[in-house]
Amino acid sequence: MPRAVREQQMMDAAVRTFGQRGYRAASMDEIAELAGVSKPLVYLYLNSKEELFTACIRREAKALVDAVRAGAEPGLPADRQLWSGLRAFFTHTAEHPDGWSVLHRQARTHGEPFAAEVTAMRDEIVAFVTGLIGAAAREAHHDPALPDRDVSGLAQALVGAAESLAGWANETPGVSAKEAAATLMNFSWAGLENLLTSSPS
Repeated sequence: MPRAVREQQMMDAAVRTFGQRGYRAASMDEIAELAGVSKPLVYLYLNSKEELFTACIRREAKALVDAVRAGAEPGLPADRQLWSGLRAFFTHTAEHPDGWSVLHRQARTHGEPFAAEVTAMRDEIVAFVTGLIGAAAREAHHDPALPDRDVSGLAQALVGAAESLAGWANETPGVSAKEAAATLMNFSWAGLENLLTSSPS
């Protein structure tokens, strides 16, 4: 089996184990057994438990950012891109609950360097959302002189709410990604609509 394929199998096993058992409780023995390889092979390919966990964070972070960017279809108006990106976010976190657990719970609660990896991912998503909100507001009232602070603040609030809601949706039976996205849209629409329709001060 090619090294890259074997390595991805190990990473899949590691994400599942870290996501379900937590970083400290997870063992390299468990990961090796789930991947169907020997523990020395895991160490040979992925080095230490810390490096393996960091690699898992980076892989899952990239997958989530890529999903959001792909979901926000470039040909749509900016406001539609924003909402389709949100739906993509909830779809991805629902389809990859262990990966989301690694990012949202495990990495953030075990200090550096793990928390810094998640912060970098979050900053990228916030910057992307900030751009979409700003573009949507400019499209709405055709004036580039927008309050950047308002746009940035709304982006931070939207991403933070999405993160919390994704955790709730994954733990609540029967909540679909579409329902989670609709909940956030309904909750945040007043603030967004005000920015999109109000004249800049």
